[in-house]
Amino acid sequence: MARNKYPEETVNLILETAMKLFAEKGYEHTSIQDIINNLGGLSKGAIYHHFRSKEDILDAVTTKMSEQSNKMLFEIQNCPGLTGKEKLRKLLVESLNRSVHDEIFAAAPNIGDSPALVFSILRGTIDYTAPVYVLPIIEQGIADGSIQTEYPKELAELVLLVGNIWLDPMIFDDDPEGIYRKCKMYDQMLRAFGLDILDESVFERLRSLTEVYRKNK
Repeated sequence: MARNKYPEETVNLILETAMKLFAEKGYEHTSIQDIINNLGGLSKGAIYHHFRSKEDILDAVTTKMSEQSNKMLFEIQNCPGLTGKEKLRKLLVESLNRSVHDEIFAAAPNIGDSPALVFSILRGTIDYTAPVYVLPIIEQGIADGSIQTEYPKELAELVLLVGNIWLDPMIFDDDPEGIYRKCKMYDQMLRAFGLDILDESVFERLRSLTEVYRKNK
């Protein structure tokens, strides 16, 4: 394959290839040479023209993974006519129902075998997603009386860390029943803050995705 003359397409090819390999083999067990071998003829120079190291590729991969999600979060954050509590429910439900999850869970990546990838997701959650997108929703909820907490920053982090990390079977390899029990516990925790925002359809959606993941892993 000839070198792609369009830089954006070359970058996308590198990131898609790296993302697939990180999920299949784990970040620690994927080398730059592994990525090159799966680029269909692109050279090592093509990679180093855009990325200084494998760590830079990992940063770009996690950024790419977050782009679509962040667009959705921005739209929900600015959705008119909803209370903070209603926005938080919309955020959790629509995040889980994104069609991309069906593809990801069917591909059955073993994210738990890649500590660097998990840590990168964690840092992105704490340093960016929680303060930029979820905290303003919680602060709105406090102002309009729909959310009760004295710790909005910590609640924003907790909601995302539990929802995105603890409830991810691709990280902890839970079975469908285990995920269902975790969902019930998550619901109980949220209700302690007056956030009765989950229902059985949410639990069944995650249990169904877990079944897909377990079937294909």
